[in-house]
Amino acid sequence: MTATSHRIAAFADRWPKLLALLLGAVSATGFAPLNLWPLTLLAFAGWMMLVARSPRGRGSFGVGWAFGVGHFTIGLNWIATAFTYQAAMPAWLGWVAVVLLSLYLAVYPALAALSAWLIRRFGPPQAGPTLSYVLAFAAFWTLTEWLRSWIFTGFAWNPLVATIGDYFGMLRLVGTYGASATVILASGYVLWLLQPKSYNRGKEGLRPDPSPRSQLMQQLAAGAVIACFLGLTFLLPNRTGSQSATAKQGVPITVVQPNVGQQDKWEGSKADANFAKLARLTFPKDDTPRLILWPEAAVPDYLETGYPAVYYDRSPAAARGRLTDLMNPDDVMLLGALKLELDKSGEAVGARNAVMTVHADGSLGPRYDKSHLVPYGEYLPMRPVLSAIGLSRLAPGDIDFWPGPGPHTLDLGRFGKAGLQICYEIIFSGQVVDRAHRPDFIFNPSNDAWFGGWGPPQHLAQARLRAIEEGLPVVRATPTGISAVIDADGTILESLPMHQAGRIDTVIPRAHRPTPFARYGNLLPVAFALLLLAVAIAFRRRGR
Repeated sequence: MTATSHRIAAFADRWPKLLALLLGAVSATGFAPLNLWPLTLLAFAGWMMLVARSPRGRGSFGVGWAFGVGHFTIGLNWIATAFTYQAAMPAWLGWVAVVLLSLYLAVYPALAALSAWLIRRFGPPQAGPTLSYVLAFAAFWTLTEWLRSWIFTGFAWNPLVATIGDYFGMLRLVGTYGASATVILASGYVLWLLQPKSYNRGKEGLRPDPSPRSQLMQQLAAGAVIACFLGLTFLLPNRTGSQSATAKQGVPITVVQPNVGQQDKWEGSKADANFAKLARLTFPKDDTPRLILWPEAAVPDYLETGYPAVYYDRSPAAARGRLTDLMNPDDVMLLGALKLELDKSGEAVGARNAVMTVHADGSLGPRYDKSHLVPYGEYLPMRPVLSAIGLSRLAPGDIDFWPGPGPHTLDLGRFGKAGLQICYEIIFSGQVVDRAHRPDFIFNPSNDAWFGGWGPPQHLAQARLRAIEEGLPVVRATPTGISAVIDADGTILESLPMHQAGRIDTVIPRAHRPTPFARYGNLLPVAFALLLLAVAIAFRRRGR
C-alpha cells in the first residue's frame, strides 16, 4: 500500500461514520439534475468497503445510517424549497425537515449494511469484501428499497437505479428495485478493482493475504459472477414487442404548461390571469379532435353540482363553459380540479385531489381521485397536535385531502384508455396501473412548482422508469415544468423546459405488450433479491 492509501485507511478506521456521511452526500450527485453517476458508483464502493471493515455489527449499522443521512439530505434538498411557500413557517424549518426525514430514511441503508455485514461475518475468516458480500449487499439494498416504498405509506423518491438505470432492459424484468441491485453490483466490481489485496482476519486484526494466487482467483470469480448479472442488464431487450420507439398511436393531444408559479397559484386575485394563461395556450389550431391535458389542480372552480352556494365563485355550468369555449366540438379535456366531501349539514370536511373529464358539450365524464397523498402537503398527520404548535400543512387550506381507491383506468372513447397518476403517485413502482384494466398510456398531471431546482428533473426521471417497467407511454402536464411526452421505452420525445410557458401538440406513442414486470409487479424484484441472497449464501458456504 502507498503512503496515501495508508492515510486513507487510517482516516477510515478513526472516523468511519464521518467518511460514510461524506460518501453518502457524494453518492446523491448521480441523481438528476447533476447526473454524475460515476461518482455514485465510487461512493457506494467506498461505503461498502467501510461496512466490510467494521469490527462489529453496530458499527456497520452506524456506517450505513451515516451514509444514508448524507445520501438523502443532498438528494432531497428540494423539499426545503417547499417550506418557502408556506408563510406560517420560517424558511429554515425546511432544512430541518429535510434532515429529520433523512434521519428516518437512513435506517433503510443501515439495515442493508448490517444484513450484508452479517453475511460476511458468519463465514470464513476473511474480512475483506468478498463476492458473497457484494451479492448480499445487492440483495438487501433491493429489499430495503422495496420496504421504503410502502412502510408508513412509503417514500420511494430517488431509487438508486434512477442514477443510471433508464436505459436498462432489466427494468422490464425485475422493475426499479431489482434493477437498483445492478448498481450495487457495478459498485461492487469497482470495489474489487480498487481493492487489490485480499485480507484475512486473525488475532492481530486485518492482515493482507500473502497468497497472490488466492487473491487472483477471488477477483476472477467475483468478476465473472458480477459480470453475468450486469450482462443481463444490457443484453435484455430495452423494449417489449415489435413496435418501434417512435411508432405513433394516432391520438392527437395538446399538453399545456402555463408557467403559473406556486406563489401565484392560490392567490384569488390572480385566478383569472392564471386561467387566461391556460386558455391562450389551449385554443385549437385546426378542427382535429384532440385530447387536452392540463396540470394538477389547474382550476380552483368546482365543476360538479351539489354543493351549497357559498362554495361557488361561479356556477358549475359557467365554470365548465369557460373550458368548452376552448374546445373543438369533439375534444375531450383531462384537468386537475378539486372535489369536496360534505357532512350531513353541508359543511366541507374533506376534499379530493381529482382529475376530471370534461367533454366539449360541457358534460363530465369519469373522474380519478388521487390515492397516494403527500403527508404534510395534502394532509396533516396528528392534525390537532401539529396545528396547535403552528405546523400547518404546506399546501394552503384548512381541510385535509382524502385518498381515492387506487390505480384506475378511464375509458375516453376514441382517445383510448388512460391510466391516471397524480403528481407524487408516479414514483411508486408497481403501484401505478390497474393491471386488470391495462390502459393505453399513463397521464401524470403534476404540480412541481414548489419542488425547487432538483425536484422536477428527479420527478421526470422516475416517470421514465415507470414507462420502461410497464411498457406504457407516460404524458406529464405541469404548471411550471417539466412537461413531457415519454414513449414506452422511456425516451423523452417532446418536453417543455422549466419556467417556460408553452404547449405540446403531438400524438400519443404506442404502448408495448405487457412486460414481465407489468404482469407480476413487485413479486419479481423481491424474488430476484432472494435469488441474489441464495447465491451469496451458496458462495459463503463454499468458502467456509
